[in-house]
Parts: sequence; C-alpha cells; structure tokens
Amino acid sequence: MWTRDAPGYLFLLPWFIGFFGLTLGPMLTSLYLSFTDFDLLTSPNWVGMDNYTRIFTADPKFAASMRVTFFFVIFSVPLKLAFALAVALLLNRGMRGLPLYRAVFYLPSLLGASVAIAVLWRQLFAGDGVVNDFLAIFGIEGPSWISNPRYSLWTLIVLSIWQFGSPMIIFLAGLRQIPQDMYEAASLDGASKSRMFWKITLPLLTPVVFFNAVIQTIDAFKSFTPAFIISGGTGNPINSTLFYTLYLYQEAFGFFRMGYASALAWVLLAIVAAFTGFSFLTSKYWVHYDE
Repeated sequence: MWTRDAPGYLFLLPWFIGFFGLTLGPMLTSLYLSFTDFDLLTSPNWVGMDNYTRIFTADPKFAASMRVTFFFVIFSVPLKLAFALAVALLLNRGMRGLPLYRAVFYLPSLLGASVAIAVLWRQLFAGDGVVNDFLAIFGIEGPSWISNPRYSLWTLIVLSIWQFGSPMIIFLAGLRQIPQDMYEAASLDGASKSRMFWKITLPLLTPVVFFNAVIQTIDAFKSFTPAFIISGGTGNPINSTLFYTLYLYQEAFGFFRMGYASALAWVLLAIVAAFTGFSFLTSKYWVHYDE
C-alpha cells in the first residue's frame, strides 16, 4: 500500500512542509509566547495569563485601537459592498467594452493595499494636496485631512471603498446567474425596476452578499498598511488611525514585547472568529439558497 500511495504523498510534501512549517508551527509558537514575557533577546519567561489580564484591564491603547478598528469595519465594509454592488449592477446591463471596464475597476483592489498607493493617498489628502486644490476652485478651504482627528480615519475608509473591485467582480458573477425570465415575468406584472431589485435581485444575491461580507470584514480587521503609511506608524493624530494591527505591530517591533504582541494577535483571532461565527449563525435568517 505504501508503494502505491507514495507518489501522492510525495506530491503533497510541499504543502505539508508549508502547512506545518509556515502556518501551524508559528501559530502554536505564538500561542505559547502569548503566555510569556519575551523580548527577542532573552529566553521567554512564563507569566501565565498576565498578558491577557493586562489587555482587558490595564491597557488604554487596546481600548483605543478597538474603537478605531470597529469604527473602520462598521463603516467601510457596508459602504464598500454597496458601492461594489452598484457598479456591478451598472456593468450587468451589457454595455460595450465590459471586459475593459471590469479590468479597470478591479485594478484598485490589486493596488489599494500597496505602500505606493498609501503614500499617494497621503499626498492627495495633505493640507496642500490635490483634494484641497480641487476644493479651492470652488472657494472652499479644506482642512489637512490626514492630520485632523475628525477626518483622518475617514480618509482610510474612502481608500477602503476605492478598493471595491474584488467584491464587484463577485457580485457581477452572481448577477449573471439570476434567471432573466424572472425579470420578464415581473415586468409583465407591472413591477418597477426598484421593486424587482428588492424582490428578485437582492434575495437571490444574498449568498453572494454573505460571502463578500465575511471576506471583507476579515480583511478590514486585518487592515494595516494604509494606517501605517499615512500615520507614519504612530496611529496619530490622537490615536485616530491606531488600527488594532498597527498597535500590535508597535508592541512587537517597536517595544519588542513579543509575548504581549502574541497575546494581542490571539485576541484578534478570537474577535474575527466570533464575528465570522455570528455571521454564519444569523445567515439562516436572511440568506436564501436555491432550496
């Protein structure tokens, strides 16, 4: 039997090495380190639950980073999905040059998380940036968007919405699966376009909405590069862009508190798992499958 199965295991060997060496192994190591005091220079010192106790009882920056992250997730994900669906509906009308439009609209999703785009975004929303130059044409004096705590987080939300290409492509694929005869029957019955959207399109598209919502929520919790570049790695002004991942980075590579950073990482994993589990538990009330 071993001779028969050996080629299959041989082909799977790279995956096994990657999974155990690059995924499972580091995860278990970080879980152990989360119960230690470790600074990369000395051996880990076991402290038990002290790191987790400090996170929930004696760390004001943890609470600040959670507020910023939740605000970002709550606003960026629905707005991005709504914009992606609107563009998908527009493209689904069968306009000419559809492949070109799909490629152009998908491009921000490929570039949006890059350092170059984050630097460009910082220049656009600076006090002397292009956005304020445009507003000045109409006699409006715009603020320095990225250095004002009232607006800085919203610039990151706008950047997230701009990366709508990936959910848009998935929405477009879902729209193509809806039978056209349903629209024809509704049209014969005198249904308006808006009524057909709410009664036909959206209910039949709920599995795709659910998939996009879960994926985009997880990505929003993991967002790091734009906040790091735009705030210079500080989360300023006044911690208004201190994403949870940015705070984790500061603890790990700024102060070399690797044990504490590992605990923060596992708390983030628990939060994302809770959101995902809640989404699946509630999906039966609003997601409509074929059956």
